[in-house]
Amino acid sequence: MEKHIYDENNGLTYSLYGDYYLPDLAVPEEETANYGKYGMLRKNYLKEHKQWYYQSMVLSGKLNEHLNMVDKEAHEMVELLIKQMAVQQGITEQLKADAPIVWVQKMNALKSTAEEIVLYEIVYVMSH
Repeated sequence: MEKHIYDENNGLTYSLYGDYYLPDLAVPEEETANYGKYGMLRKNYLKEHKQWYYQSMVLSGKLNEHLNMVDKEAHEMVELLIKQMAVQQGITEQLKADAPIVWVQKMNALKSTAEEIVLYEIVYVMSH
């Protein structure tokens, strides 16, 4: 019996293991994982609530790429929202100089609000 065979019908190669031919399958190489907080939250969400999607991402080798993208988009959106909301609410560098504690309180509130928006729109709901 031949050690390796090729099936033209499905385009797969098979290797002989004992008495059986098994397909030569390999998971594609993945992008390096560079994600942080938002990527980890997305990964946990997919594992717990979208298992089929998580498994397909793992098997296609696209999980880390997806998580890196989600993390990057989420960070960028948080920064943008904080800047926009600070302008809308009149939180300025002058306030920072005059009343630093008030400035920190207001900026922390903005960050919390921006993160809630990002978690809902990008981490838990998005359909990439």
